[in-house]
Amino acid sequence: MDIQNIENIELKYLDLKDYQELKEAMIQAYQTMPNAYWKESQIESLINKFPEGQIVIKVNNQIAGCALSLILDYDQFDNSHTYKDITGNYTFSTHTNTGDILYGIDVFIKPEFRGLRLGRRLYDYRKELCEKLNLRGIAFGGRIPGYHKFSETLSPKEYIEKVKRKEINDPVLNFQISNDFHPAKILKGYLEGDDASNDFAVLLEWDNIYYEKPTKKAATKKKIIRLGLIQWQMRAYENLDELLQQAEYFIDAVAGYRSDFALFPEFFNAPLMAENNHLSEPDAIRELAKHTEAIIKKFSEFSISYNINIISGSMPEIRNDRLYNVGYLCKRDGTVERYEKLHVTPDEAKVWGMQGGNELKAFDTDCGKIGILICYDSEFPELSRLLADEGMDILFIPFLTDTQNGYSRVRNCAQARAIENECYVAIAGSVGNLPNVHNMDIQFAQSMVFTPCDFSFPTNGIKAEATPNTEMILIADVDIDLLRELNQFGAVRNLKDRRIDIFDLKKKVK
Repeated sequence: MDIQNIENIELKYLDLKDYQELKEAMIQAYQTMPNAYWKESQIESLINKFPEGQIVIKVNNQIAGCALSLILDYDQFDNSHTYKDITGNYTFSTHTNTGDILYGIDVFIKPEFRGLRLGRRLYDYRKELCEKLNLRGIAFGGRIPGYHKFSETLSPKEYIEKVKRKEINDPVLNFQISNDFHPAKILKGYLEGDDASNDFAVLLEWDNIYYEKPTKKAATKKKIIRLGLIQWQMRAYENLDELLQQAEYFIDAVAGYRSDFALFPEFFNAPLMAENNHLSEPDAIRELAKHTEAIIKKFSEFSISYNINIISGSMPEIRNDRLYNVGYLCKRDGTVERYEKLHVTPDEAKVWGMQGGNELKAFDTDCGKIGILICYDSEFPELSRLLADEGMDILFIPFLTDTQNGYSRVRNCAQARAIENECYVAIAGSVGNLPNVHNMDIQFAQSMVFTPCDFSFPTNGIKAEATPNTEMILIADVDIDLLRELNQFGAVRNLKDRRIDIFDLKKKVK
């Protein structure tokens, strides 16, 4: 049909009054398969069982195409099912409103309307319906009508691979793949009378990235997460209570904006070393480590009373007579988890005798999975990739840098981590100076929240940024659903496109 003659295109629910026109359209669409049309009683049954699943597309009030579907409890069907199995021997008794898969049983466009991308509209409607009904995904048996030409030289699998590589043009399968349906299995004897496909079909699937498994718990999974970053000013404190008072002030501030996380910088408690400035640097930091347990106990109380997850930045801690740089995730449910700096800087090792930790893991929170890397660890891409493989959505990086070039290393590496791992990255550092603390001269920081670089995100990959070298808080919202969309449909897909056939990354267990 000439596009200039089109006055209107409508997507409508199938009405039984359309049956005669629908029958004629099916006969035209399936000319190679005689009598391949539904009876009026069958269409009536479909409409009664699942009206939302039966749609037609009309051009100038004339049926141009149709899509019919059922909801199935997919676990009830074998992977090698047939069309008869799926449709309950064409009775549609298999349909159930409590199922988890939208199964397409028919989709076609009349020959004269092909080339107008009307089929894409039908598939898009199915995807939106699947998301609206919170179903796991869409499945259907796809015909491969060009296969009979190659059946003597190619197996169905080889045929599909050649179609995917564009070495063979199969307009039906090409169309389905271009609409984000992935081949899952070869089905033999799927549809009676489909000689053009040599009795084969391809099980095609589309996963609903927004699917949420029903739960009986009185809890919801958050999709919009609010981050509160604390750009901490280094200043003198009389004692631990005064430092905790300042920390509570910031926690209160970010919690007042209903933040889900509060992120403190690395070594934010360093001002307390001033009272031990008469000691050597290794002795002074070991004295500072004596405050860590009390700080975490108080932070855990704050996380509960202010209803916020607190990432404590990092502090020195002694275990088995060894000095480590560690932090704690204080969750608002009262639980506390520990993380370690794995790579200590040459200065930390030389001046303080600090050791690198050994444990790396993603943490489950009420806002999904997060990762935490302390400062220098962000410059080792393997760590964040391992966390991404564990399902991390947000990476938090508390840092402490004295010079702008040191800050630039952390900043640039953090932004790279967001792109390559398809996650959000939040960094928070300290500003100011501590003239009375050895090895803690002056600090440079600009706290930021980074995103991947794709159409749904800021073009420069920066969600929010603090004023450099100024004490302040930074509040930013991040949308987890955008990460799911990026993973499936991004302009580039850094996680999915990894060549794991030629390289792999594994975590060693000590």
